[in-house]
Amino acid sequence: MPDVPLGVLVLAATPIGQAGDAPPRLAAELSGADVVAAEDTRRLKRLTNDLDITLTGRVVSYFEGNESARTPVLLAALLTGERVVLVTDAGMPSVSDPGYRLVVAAVEHGIVVTAVPGPSAVLTALAVSGLPVDRFCFEGFLPRKAGERARRLSALAREDRTMVFFEAPHRTEAALAAMAQAWGSDRSAAVCRELTKTHEEVRRGPLGDLVAWAADGVRGEVTIVVTGAPVQAEVGTDPESLKAAVAEEEAVGATRKEAIADVARRAGLPKREVYDVVHR
Repeated sequence: MPDVPLGVLVLAATPIGQAGDAPPRLAAELSGADVVAAEDTRRLKRLTNDLDITLTGRVVSYFEGNESARTPVLLAALLTGERVVLVTDAGMPSVSDPGYRLVVAAVEHGIVVTAVPGPSAVLTALAVSGLPVDRFCFEGFLPRKAGERARRLSALAREDRTMVFFEAPHRTEAALAAMAQAWGSDRSAAVCRELTKTHEEVRRGPLGDLVAWAADGVRGEVTIVVTGAPVQAEVGTDPESLKAAVAEEEAVGATRKEAIADVARRAGLPKREVYDVVHR
C-alpha cells in the first residue's frame, strides 16, 4: 500500500477589525480546507458570511481550553493528507493565540507549515505609534498579578528596543502605572485602542500622561507600544568609573547584584572584578 502524502497546515491571518482587510487568499483557503480549526466557531461563521463563502470541510473548535486535547486530533488529520486551516479570533494564529502547539507537532512530523499573511495588531500598532521601528520586540500580555508584573518590567528596564504589549482594557491603567514606576513616567509610549475599527484611537505621550488618561477607563482591544531604554555607553574600567556606573544603575531601581552584572557586561569585565571594586 503506497504511503499517504502528508497534509499541509495553514496558519491564516484574519482581520483585526474590518472584514474588508481580509487577505485575498483567506477566502480560497477556508473554502478549500478539509478541516477548519477555529478559536471561536461563531466568529468564524460571521467571517464566512462577510466573505460570502461556504465551508466544505469539517469545522472544529481550537481554543486555549481544548488546545492540548485537540492538537493530536488535528495532527492525525494532517498525517492522513488533509489540509488544515487554523484561524483565531483576529490576527495571526500562534501569536498570543492558539496554534503554537500544533505548529510544533506538525514540524516534528515533517508536515509543511505555511501561512496566509495578513493583519497583525503588533505591526499595526508599531507602525502608527510614532516610536522607533528599526528594532522592536513583542512581549505579549503582562502577568496579571502586580508582583509578577513588576518583576517582568524590571527585567526589561534596560531593553533598548521598542516594546509591544497586549493588554486587557480593564488592566490598562495598572499596566501603564507599573511601566511608569519601573521605567520612569517620562518614557514615551502609545496606547492603540480598537485598531482598524470604527472607534480606533491612538494616544501618544509620556507614560505618566497616559496613566492619567487611562484612569477614566479604557474600552476595546488594547495594544501598548513603549520606546526602549536609551542605549548605554560603554563603561570605563577604572575603579571610579565602575563604582559610578553601579551607583547609576541602583539609582534607577536595579539591585546591587543586577547593577554589578550589567556594569560588568558593559565594561567587558568579570562580575567578580566589579564586585571587588564596589565593595573595596
